[in-house]
Amino acid sequence: MMRLSDSQWAVLAPLIPPPVKRTNRGRPRRPDREVLDGILWVLRTGAQWDALPTGEYPPKTTCHDRFQEWNERHIFPAILAALYEISEERKLLDLREAFIDGTFSAAKKGARTFGPTKKGKGTKIMIMVDASGVPLAVHTSSASPAEVKLVQDTLDASFGLDFPERLIGDKAYDSDGLDADLAVLGIEMIAPNRRNRRKTQDGRPLRRFKRRWKVERTIAWLQSFRRVRTRDEVKAENFLGMVQLACIVILLRLISG
Repeated sequence: MMRLSDSQWAVLAPLIPPPVKRTNRGRPRRPDREVLDGILWVLRTGAQWDALPTGEYPPKTTCHDRFQEWNERHIFPAILAALYEISEERKLLDLREAFIDGTFSAAKKGARTFGPTKKGKGTKIMIMVDASGVPLAVHTSSASPAEVKLVQDTLDASFGLDFPERLIGDKAYDSDGLDADLAVLGIEMIAPNRRNRRKTQDGRPLRRFKRRWKVERTIAWLQSFRRVRTRDEVKAENFLGMVQLACIVILLRLISG
């Protein structure tokens, strides 16, 4: 059962802004913590909103509407930015190097903004993590574009303002154009050369490539949330909201642990 611990809620509660001004009519607003626990149940199990256990969580409409409200107000990115700052203040981030990779989420129902691939129709999740595997940025896109074309968008979605010194990826990121673009930002791109490419990386920087398991581990954490592993949201922005919420949980575990 997915519920926030008291220590996690102590970190998160001050980061959730109050609701927009409303009238005194209608039922009292359910506490954010109760509603968030219901949303997290859907995120973890991948179940439909209708399947929320009656009596254990607020009604499905309350949980769904609150998720929509927070997502439309861009509260999840704001929380990620705040958690990034907290992590930085506590010296939990290591930006000497970062790792980038993409993963595939199969799109169900009538999802918008998806792309056909060999795996079927789906959405691509791009994630960048620091030297320890802490999420630094997340971006969702149609699954059709090559990952090398989504690096800049992923950097633009960074939770903080600081770029890593080095960005490490697999052969999909071996590109002279990408190397040049990142060099302008002060980032060294490290990736093994593809077979049909001239050798541009020597052995010493490539030793860092052996630590790519850290981003793969973080992707496994993301995929443990079934609503992320399989996309059920019709709207692309709602699916991104679920992915961002999963990253919030991962960061909360780090900060409150």
